[in-house]
Amino acid sequence: MTAIKMQTQKMHSCRRPKMQFLEIFTRSLIILCIALAIILSSISVCDGHWLFANAKVFGLWHFCIMEQHGVPNCTTDLNVASIHGLQVGLIFSRTAVSFGVVAAIFGLELLIVSQVCEDPHSRKKWSFGSQLVLLSFALSATGMLSFVIWLWNQVSFMGFTLTYWCQFTAVFLFFLNGISGLHIHSLMQLPIVHPGNM
Repeated sequence: MTAIKMQTQKMHSCRRPKMQFLEIFTRSLIILCIALAIILSSISVCDGHWLFANAKVFGLWHFCIMEQHGVPNCTTDLNVASIHGLQVGLIFSRTAVSFGVVAAIFGLELLIVSQVCEDPHSRKKWSFGSQLVLLSFALSATGMLSFVIWLWNQVSFMGFTLTYWCQFTAVFLFFLNGISGLHIHSLMQLPIVHPGNM
């Protein structure tokens, strides 16, 4: 009986490094994907030209009218678009998306610190970082949705620009990796049952 217990414990100790490697690999992958999402979202927000419709370009920061030879005539005065409430609506959209990027950056920093600096609070840092990434998803998704709502009459599937789809991809990655981070945290909170104690 003792020999069986010793063999079982030996098998368990042999499996532990593999589980640790899998955990480290998964956490590193989550961090990498969040970093990619931040880059995509930052590019999308800085460019800001999200919708092309009827020779007009609607963006977070500018409104452009395409003139002859495809030369855009842009202005920061969004009231020129003659859409009621667009100025206020897009201020809300770009504020939400911008704060989404900021929340994701702080979340990413906490995730990295939790992996680099092993201390009693590492798991709490990971959990809080994942929550910030989910907050980033909520803010970014709200900004995108409000943009579509304010320009609903102009929206067409083919009218969305590449930078809009970059933001869409970033929002999806924020959600997926935020949920994954919290799921991994909950798995690590489960008690470890040693086969020798069964």
